[in-house]
Amino acid sequence: MKQALYNTFVDNKKLGKKSFSVLIDPDKVTPQTIDQLISLGIEASIDYFFVGGSLVISNHLDECIQQIKANCDIPVVLFPGSPSQVSRYADALLYLSLISGRNPELLIGQHVISAPYVKKSGLEIMPTGYMVIDGGAPTTVSYISNASPIPADKNEIAMCTAMAGEMLGMKLIYMDAGSGAKKPITEAMIQTVASHIESPLIVGGGITTPEKAYLNCKAGADVIVVGNAIEKDLSLIKEMTDAIRSIPIGA
Repeated sequence: MKQALYNTFVDNKKLGKKSFSVLIDPDKVTPQTIDQLISLGIEASIDYFFVGGSLVISNHLDECIQQIKANCDIPVVLFPGSPSQVSRYADALLYLSLISGRNPELLIGQHVISAPYVKKSGLEIMPTGYMVIDGGAPTTVSYISNASPIPADKNEIAMCTAMAGEMLGMKLIYMDAGSGAKKPITEAMIQTVASHIESPLIVGGGITTPEKAYLNCKAGADVIVVGNAIEKDLSLIKEMTDAIRSIPIGA
């Protein structure tokens, strides 16, 4: 099984090097917007483009990824909301298991259905323990998953969930407050989780300022993912990247 991109996540974590990913929802971009994101991403030297969404209703996922791949060398990682969100043109796939919920379809059911297609895609597969944290507002992912998020102040539940996911073999842990979250995940929860796992920790949802991105990294996040805020203000790509890169490697 391919592990090239996953190894960069692990190596960066060992070095204490923080990473930044711009999340692109295919439903919310045009070819012109993608060109802007690519240009700004190259200029800022972002680490990844994550592509996907909780409810992708357009049919241009492949075209979106092909446009990115044709114009830059920034790795493209699929962040799928359903088994239909798989494109062989990407570099890797976050194979998400919703370990924070109790919906068997999103723990393993949809994976059984998608496994043959995912295997045939040739993508690098990164098993990911996906944890939805209450961001203070109903989100698409909570509605679609039919699962309650982890309460924002229950750090121990988040910690134990992440530990269980890691011991079950998840290679990455992804904590997400959801698209459009009113409240981002607290630094206290991030620190509690990060201090009890060895897997790279991805954090997203409700991160709207460079300062918050910086604080999340200081708390223990290895990869910061921002989507909604950048959709509203493209200049945040450079500001977020600068804030994250201001943390000395190994700090």
